[in-house]
Amino acid sequence: MDPRYSAQDILLCDLCQTAALQSHCELCHVNLCIVCVGKHLSDSSKRHNVVPYKHRKSTPNVYYPKCPNHTQKHCELYCEKCDIPVCSACISSGKHKGHDLSDALKKLSSKRKYFEKDLQELEKTIFPIYEEIALDLNSEKENLEKHYEKLTTAVTKQGEDWHREINIIVNKQKSEIDEMKSKHLAALNKQENEIKQITSDVKQCIYDLKKMLDSNDVSLTSAYKSRNAEFRSLPPKVNVLLPSFSPHQINTEQLHQMFGSLSALSITTEEHGYTMKTPEAVSCPPVKPLLDEPELITTIDTGYDKVYSVTCLSDEEIWTCGLDKIMKLYNLQGKLLKSIQTKSGNDPPDIAVTRSGDLVYTDPYTGTVNIVKNKNIQEVIRLQGWKPYFVCSTSSGDLLVTMVSDDNKQSKVVRFSGSTETQTIQFDSEGKPLYSSGGYTKYISENRNLDICVADYKAKAVVVVNQAGILQFKYTGHPSTTKKFLFYPYGITTDSQSQILTADPKNHCIHILDQNGQFLHYIDNCDLQKPWGLGVDTRDNLFVAEWDHGKVKKIKYM
Repeated sequence: MDPRYSAQDILLCDLCQTAALQSHCELCHVNLCIVCVGKHLSDSSKRHNVVPYKHRKSTPNVYYPKCPNHTQKHCELYCEKCDIPVCSACISSGKHKGHDLSDALKKLSSKRKYFEKDLQELEKTIFPIYEEIALDLNSEKENLEKHYEKLTTAVTKQGEDWHREINIIVNKQKSEIDEMKSKHLAALNKQENEIKQITSDVKQCIYDLKKMLDSNDVSLTSAYKSRNAEFRSLPPKVNVLLPSFSPHQINTEQLHQMFGSLSALSITTEEHGYTMKTPEAVSCPPVKPLLDEPELITTIDTGYDKVYSVTCLSDEEIWTCGLDKIMKLYNLQGKLLKSIQTKSGNDPPDIAVTRSGDLVYTDPYTGTVNIVKNKNIQEVIRLQGWKPYFVCSTSSGDLLVTMVSDDNKQSKVVRFSGSTETQTIQFDSEGKPLYSSGGYTKYISENRNLDICVADYKAKAVVVVNQAGILQFKYTGHPSTTKKFLFYPYGITTDSQSQILTADPKNHCIHILDQNGQFLHYIDNCDLQKPWGLGVDTRDNLFVAEWDHGKVKKIKYM
């Protein structure tokens, strides 16, 4: 029985619980006797409002949660320090002395807004993201069969052209494909199961929050711990570099070597591969129409007699290299910010900037690809029998390098993850070379759709393959009555629209193609003189390195 009630139903003071109550503090929701009023008012940290008990403002207790420690009481107050609802008996116990108190209903109301916010984020943002990831994984699994079927077909076709003695090689490589396929599928299944589990947890949280919002159960409210922060931290994305088969022309003297090789199956996880997409991130890049007359924004004098390449460190800074052992960083006002000398003292034919902002350069004379970190030059790749010439950094952080054999008879593109070779692109599906033999001038760029674009000067063509190394198209120029010379492409770059831009120095212009190789437009004004190296910043401004004058021009073309 509640000790405040006697046989005559006399109401007792909440503090001393012996004397009859006379007054009520509307701030603290405490009933007081005459003696305890003075004690209660001695706490000057609060603006108490003590009124005669019969004049108190009352809120029906039914709206307040019951106290878990004092079953006959309702929690009319909320202890901010302890973060729990409390009743008058809890306060009288002294455990919450000096703690800030607030009205329990108001606190519950504010917490409901917090719950509603969590629920909205779970329903509108987090849960749909996991659903989308699950759909993407399912789609990737569907495409997996087609890709590996193509690989198996390619290997089988190559094997049918050979004599009986190479069947061992054919069967071995089929086994490798099956093993890679199994690993690939296992990796996707593993992540799919993880996503399903997290999705289930999110659904359970949504259910629990809805149940909590429909209930005034203080135990549920007090026990609630938000997992939204956990769910916001999306799982690492499995990135798979699909293997490809590179058939070689039949050479019976080099049976095993010339049959062809499968690139390694690369299954990695990218810690921030999935992101919580904002509405802007979900939408496609805005369509930017090409200007009829591109505009020259600024010209930077690099000081080189001949300038080879330009690449953007940011929208305000560009790296350049030319007929010199020094690589130079300029701002858009033409101020030299930094200069780096190559380790060997040789002129670098090409440079690139990694995702982390480090400078990479090639050195065909030493057969190396090098990276500059805080002015320290580190050798990343060293080749034997091949010379690296042109390089680009991909969206995944890999390096794509064009190289020529020491005897100048072969050319290929190789993908490196760090120092590890993960992909070789050299032949088409019929075993014919994709690129011209020798002819070191083969600038390279990765498109936004992950196509690999090479400007093959000697072949007079832009050669584009997809991420797996399968030929998509070759662009050999656009018929024009105003251009006097044949198409000889040099520098190449791509923009946010997946458009391909390539330099045509003999005709003093730049060709703009769509991602399918269709000619769109020339840039042939801005007083271009032998455009050579090309780069594009994040705002789709074009930077053109002019060979003869050692100048870099910034051009707005969209």
